[in-house]
Amino acid sequence: MQSYTRLYINGTWVEPAKHGTFKTINPADESVIAEVAAATAEDVDLAVKAARNKFDDDSWSGLSGAERAVYLRRIAAGIRAKLDYLAALEVRDNGKPFAEAQWDIEDTAGTFEMYADLAEQLDHNGSTEVALPDERFSSVAIKEPAGVAAAIIPWNFPMLMAAWKVAPALAAGCTMVLKPSEVTPLTALELANIADESGLPAGVLNVVSGLGPDAGAPLSEHPDVDKIAFTGSVPTGSRIMQAAARDLKNVSLELGGKSPFIIFDDADIDAAVEWILFGIFWNKGEVCSATSRVLIQDGIYDRLMARLLEETAKIRIGNGMEEGVLMGPLVNASQYDKVTSMIIRGAREGATLLYGGERPAGFDKGYYLQPTIFVDVPDDCSVWTEEIFGPVVCIRKFSDEGEAIRVSNNSRFGLAGAVMSQDIERCNRVARKLRAGIVWINCSQPTFSQAPWGGYKHSGIGRELGIWGLNNYLETKQITSFNSDEPWGWYLK
Repeated sequence: MQSYTRLYINGTWVEPAKHGTFKTINPADESVIAEVAAATAEDVDLAVKAARNKFDDDSWSGLSGAERAVYLRRIAAGIRAKLDYLAALEVRDNGKPFAEAQWDIEDTAGTFEMYADLAEQLDHNGSTEVALPDERFSSVAIKEPAGVAAAIIPWNFPMLMAAWKVAPALAAGCTMVLKPSEVTPLTALELANIADESGLPAGVLNVVSGLGPDAGAPLSEHPDVDKIAFTGSVPTGSRIMQAAARDLKNVSLELGGKSPFIIFDDADIDAAVEWILFGIFWNKGEVCSATSRVLIQDGIYDRLMARLLEETAKIRIGNGMEEGVLMGPLVNASQYDKVTSMIIRGAREGATLLYGGERPAGFDKGYYLQPTIFVDVPDDCSVWTEEIFGPVVCIRKFSDEGEAIRVSNNSRFGLAGAVMSQDIERCNRVARKLRAGIVWINCSQPTFSQAPWGGYKHSGIGRELGIWGLNNYLETKQITSFNSDEPWGWYLK
């Protein structure tokens, strides 16, 4: 069993102050993968101080964007060199199929490379001349790093979510402390190894594994943290925002979703089935943007549902390391219990369970669940209104465009949405009416690191990825100069 019993603080692997550990579990067979270091407030304080000292000495933030880009590209190369190893580690820690994990790790490396490019652009685009109405003055607006960043990431895309925060923060010139989910901490600790091997200066990136109350809360409340970036549940995001409010910290939150997928009756049935499946069963439905509410126009409903049931039944469930598996186990016992409880609750509240909803035959160990389809779901049913974060899709009919938009927008969430039709003008019209930060047309879930990511309403604050993600970690400063030889003459006449 590989050792993960140390924390990465100030360029050194150190024992936790209280020598605590916790177990990380393989969801495929419920075996212990490793004992992992459990940080507490004392360790968080050391990590934040290391990041603070490194930021304040200007040796990292004072580098040019091109100089920081060198380190980002080295990290990307280190990830690519270990791609299959890291993907297999994520399968063991998270349960997702190996092919999905490979895709995630490839995207992780690509995210570091993209932010290396954007770091270089900061050298050329980091200041803007401001036109003023008084010719005696000149003014520029410049971009500067926000300071010490704290990143708290979820368990559904462990290494990729780390990259979404670490890469832009380092590109901007911030130093940081990364706290991975205690459910899937292993690839974040491997990222620390890779960063260390890249020669990243000590203190720039610090990684503290640990439980939320013991490590995450002290990190989000630490007075020397300037910026907090969090991805996870709405309740936790709300608590982090409350803690940040006391010090008026800069906060970005990427929270839950209950995304709609509107399918009009001129859509290609096979294409619709493919994207419904990908939109909810990819990564076992443990996706914040999953299109878990599907609205199908009544003219195509019966034919589409017949094909959807046929293809859903073909999804192979199993250990993510087995060839051909398209759905692995849910991430842990807690998530399994939550999802199965929601399925039971949905049926009690009047939704019709059409397919799945149970442990598949032959799986006595592991947190396996069949892909699940509800139909005829009432407006106020919990499976229609609440994020389940599992392979559960709710499907309803609709008659016209106005009804589809109204039902789609009737949610406290607004992360994503999708629309499918051969009428592209209609697709674009509906896309602009959906109250969501991300809308897909004739597809669901494809994510590109160049495009902004984030949502409306309870789905969060701010945007990640692309230049928007870089701006999360930058502050804007005005520098204005008086250039006239004439005296100002207000007091001294």
